[in-house]
Amino acid sequence: MRIVGSAGKDDIAVASIAEIRDGRYIEFVESVQPPLPRTKKWVLIVSTMFGCPVGCLMCDAGGHYGGRLTKSEIISQIDHLVESRYPDRSVDVEKFKVQFARMGEPSLNPAVLDALEDLPDRYHAPGLMPSVSSVAPSGSERFFDRLMDIKTNLYSGGRFQLQLSIHTTDTQLRDKLIPVRKWSFKKISAYGQAFHEAGDRKITLNSALADGMPFDPDVLLRYFDPEKFLIKMTPVNPTYQARSNGLASYIEPLNEEKRYEVVTRLREAGFEVIVSIGELEENLIGSNCGQYVTRHLNENSPVSGGYTYEIQRH
Repeated sequence: MRIVGSAGKDDIAVASIAEIRDGRYIEFVESVQPPLPRTKKWVLIVSTMFGCPVGCLMCDAGGHYGGRLTKSEIISQIDHLVESRYPDRSVDVEKFKVQFARMGEPSLNPAVLDALEDLPDRYHAPGLMPSVSSVAPSGSERFFDRLMDIKTNLYSGGRFQLQLSIHTTDTQLRDKLIPVRKWSFKKISAYGQAFHEAGDRKITLNSALADGMPFDPDVLLRYFDPEKFLIKMTPVNPTYQARSNGLASYIEPLNEEKRYEVVTRLREAGFEVIVSIGELEENLIGSNCGQYVTRHLNENSPVSGGYTYEIQRH
């Protein structure tokens, strides 16, 4: 792995782009959550694929796809970040979160599971908490079955976070935003009921909610138990794809004090709701999904590995 660029600030987020295997590019990020110091919470966000085959309308990682990363290629991102700050791999951090949520759909790459099995022995990190973020595509059943076993055997007692992105409760619009075959709400619910055990963190239903997209608590209550599922709402980040597809954010990053009707209704329905607004400088850094690679490829226009990166200029 060869680092070809990085951008950001140590006290917010640093995005790095690396060239590996025949000139293909990945990106990964480390971040903190001000005002918490790094010793309290340190988040690593790593890629699992070269690009992504899903092509969600708000995500720049879907502009190209060049295959899956191997376990060693996934681990190399974590090693690079850990060893740059903790050379002995002893991570003295209260909450050390490793998110498989950057470029790529994790559930389409079994190497993610191999990496999850290796992490506890690879680092001395009592605060280790892995997180997998997925759109639950059809055909990923074997991945999720094995993930449940790994969570139970290695990360029980609230030391694992599962996040499933749904974005809207309108099934037709959901199909438009996430243009692949995927699990229904009924199937997500059934899996979540089996996955969640006493002491586990609630399963996160994530929505980067675009303005005008329905998010109906009554629909959610038909399928999801508020005792086992929580709602996380984030802004639609200003990615190239979001702009190209005309997606404006329902959550206003510049107005953290604003009260949102959707959030109020969700809480009245009994759901725990997290409104997660990151540091605005992250948009300038380009640390949103796929943005840094997109920016790099936009400037360099490489063709490698048998595929072309097609990047729109804005």
